[in-house]
Amino acid sequence: MDAIQVLAENGVRPTPQRIAVIEYVLNTEAHPTAEEVLDRVRGSCPTISRATVYNTLNLLVKQGLLRTQVLREGIVVFDPKLEPHHHFVDDRTGRIYDVPWDAIEVKGEDKVEGFKVREYQVVLRGEVGKKSLNRRSPRRRK
Repeated sequence: MDAIQVLAENGVRPTPQRIAVIEYVLNTEAHPTAEEVLDRVRGSCPTISRATVYNTLNLLVKQGLLRTQVLREGIVVFDPKLEPHHHFVDDRTGRIYDVPWDAIEVKGEDKVEGFKVREYQVVLRGEVGKKSLNRRSPRRRK
């Protein structure tokens, strides 16, 4: 999705800073925190403010273009991949990897008494194997 289109559809004036945030987060394979987005975008937009980053990220979440996740202890990350998938968190580096939905089978969610399950995901933790280091998640958008 085009950054200017996202802003226009939400009645927000496009600025170079907002466009840079949107272009980065909707095209990254990473699961960045707001601070990581700020650091990354500041390279191309040195005048960007923390408030602009947070406001733009919140707008994208509100519009259903990003999801927030708490995959690292007490840290909110932004996930641009909206289709169902699981996550793997590398204990050594903290990097978060997408795991295809059909790679893990979960059974019994309909047997959880007293709860109506809307969605679920599995978060795996461990160390990335040597084979996995060469495997990259497919890009979601261009």
